[in-house]
Amino acid sequence: MRTLVFDGRTGAAGDMICAALIAAGADPDVFRPVSDRLPVRYEVRETTKNGIRATTVDVLVDDDGDSGGVRDERGDGSGDAGGHSHGHADGHSHDHSHGHGDGHSHGHADGHSHDHSHGHGDGHSHDHGDGHSHDHSHGHGDGHSHDHGDADHTHAEGAGVRRSYSEVVDLVESMALPAPVESTALDAFELLGRAEASVHGTDLAETHFHEVGADDAIADVVGAALLLADLDPERVVTTPVAVGGGTVEMSHGTYPVPAPATTEIATRAGFRIVGGPIDRELLTPTGAAILGAVAEGVDAVPDVSVERAGYGAGDADFERHPNVLRALVTDGGQAGESGSKGEESLVHDDIAVLETNLDDAAPEVLGGLQETLSRAGARDVTIVPTTMKKSRPGHLVKVICKPDDAGAVAERLARETGTLGVRQSGASHRWIAEREFETATLRIDGAGHDVAVKVASTTDGDVYDVSGEYDDAAAAAEATGLPVREVLRRAESIVRERLSDE
Repeated sequence: MRTLVFDGRTGAAGDMICAALIAAGADPDVFRPVSDRLPVRYEVRETTKNGIRATTVDVLVDDDGDSGGVRDERGDGSGDAGGHSHGHADGHSHDHSHGHGDGHSHGHADGHSHDHSHGHGDGHSHDHGDGHSHDHSHGHGDGHSHDHGDADHTHAEGAGVRRSYSEVVDLVESMALPAPVESTALDAFELLGRAEASVHGTDLAETHFHEVGADDAIADVVGAALLLADLDPERVVTTPVAVGGGTVEMSHGTYPVPAPATTEIATRAGFRIVGGPIDRELLTPTGAAILGAVAEGVDAVPDVSVERAGYGAGDADFERHPNVLRALVTDGGQAGESGSKGEESLVHDDIAVLETNLDDAAPEVLGGLQETLSRAGARDVTIVPTTMKKSRPGHLVKVICKPDDAGAVAERLARETGTLGVRQSGASHRWIAEREFETATLRIDGAGHDVAVKVASTTDGDVYDVSGEYDDAAAAAEATGLPVREVLRRAESIVRERLSDE
């Protein structure tokens, strides 16, 4: 299975994701639908971070009087242009827009200033004195640019019209994107919108984005969706993503990292976050939303064959940590080459396996472990009779759970059984079927009896098992007088016939 793996040990931002995808083989020419609708262009260059060759992507806006907005629709850049943006030392930026009409610019301690004035009114400057400025100069002698032209340009960070969630959706739908690309981009914006709505207690449709209503963030999200479609992986995963540490300055005050919107996205996404490795903001809301829309979380890089690796760079330089997001394009191999067909067509599921040996547990306690451990997060509980030291009879208890639940499950197992220790075995994942439930309605003596039937299939939709649920079958059997196995046979037959007709 062709798999794309993101390895975010120093965080992720929208521009870093785009850069990593290009470095991993995606074609930057796919950006055209964005530049056709927004007054922005993409600059793609090469750089070096702590000895690692990496790619950067910068979004530029024309300096020909167009201050932002949608081409042919909002060329004057009027609208919700108020607010201010913050350049962060990690190379990622946040724009927290709240008002209408306040322009703000940033002066950096290194002597470089970036004018990000939007709207109409009095500007003020925001100085960062730590010496780690957000540097978009890209002055690398080995770099190259994409779709530049000769026109003057400025960096598009925070540039353009600020938009509500509904306006962003309308804009994306107007780009005439391929359906999978549009779906990916809208999924990311929905994550962002729901996060903002939750943090500020607003309605999703009326939520005004703090960061992603501006042109550069829209260019990052849609650009990432276009590049991902160009790579065309069958599966996308990400290792735990570093969020950094310390605090971040926002219009509402000083907040701990990760920022509130990033935290909210993390609660809705399918990947894990981890603090560190430095006290900087490393994971932006845009980066979190893109990963949340496309990737499932894994604990480590899976066991795969790597076809290509690419590194997307942030702007800042860290002393001990390369400021890059790694993307790996991998191939699990073809059936019959590097594994069985069953393994290649099942779903990779990260798990932890817990074990303990018991020699004095009461039967009633053992009988209740399935229920009590399931409430703590266990996915499966197996109790195996065994012989222990001094030839005493005992039991081996094995529990499967998600890695995040291992600590809670181990504690519950110890409290319920009195065991002095719970070990975690070396298994890190399992291969599982795609599972769906169908309802079979049996008509017996004029009455209908519903039986749930579990359908197991491979990732490509090949159904290999149909199994009726015992509890439903037992209830139908009691009501009709039929044997349970006859009810199961009829229910499974109904579902098999239904599937064969589809």
